[in-house]
Amino acid sequence: MTFATFARCAALVAALGLAGMGAALKPAAAEQAYKAEIDALRKAMTKYQDYKVAVRDLYMSTVGCVHYSGEKIAGHMEYPRGAMGIHFVNLTIQGPPDPMKPNVVIYEPVGRSLRLVAVEWVVPLKAAKERPSLFGQPFMGPMEGHEPIMAKEFVHYDLHAWLFKNNPLGMFAPTNPNVNCKNSAFSLPEKPTRMIHANH
Repeated sequence: MTFATFARCAALVAALGLAGMGAALKPAAAEQAYKAEIDALRKAMTKYQDYKVAVRDLYMSTVGCVHYSGEKIAGHMEYPRGAMGIHFVNLTIQGPPDPMKPNVVIYEPVGRSLRLVAVEWVVPLKAAKERPSLFGQPFMGPMEGHEPIMAKEFVHYDLHAWLFKNNPLGMFAPTNPNVNCKNSAFSLPEKPTRMIHANH
């Protein structure tokens, strides 16, 4: 290999490395732009580290610890291998998504206790004039409901925020490979949810 060829190869490797680094930093940069708002949300949600406080505020447990294998199905949502956890849903929070009032809080089972890991906003398709967004992040969907704990007819958009547990896939990814449902008595593997075409 001549020096010129070596130099070209080195330049290509460096360029690819920088491109990959840029892609990896993009979500982090988006999170940084909304750091103050995200920090305020995290502070407001801290009280729900005690799940009993969440129940008292009408967040009701769906019991199953939801996780995904990473299976890909055409026409369905793509959920990277990982878990969501146990969803506690507040049906009294309705209307446009409020950045300070998610209608779902999510826990990871740890031994005989629950650890708050994330929050989620769920918006029914029929209530959305356009795709919702928060913190510069467009909601995922629209999609069918997540059977078996949600009727498939409940077509909706949703957005997760991993406020209390680091997610290598990003703050707003739907699943987290660091969350574990394996030791849960109510482990609930789910299939990817079918996407629905929206007219807006």
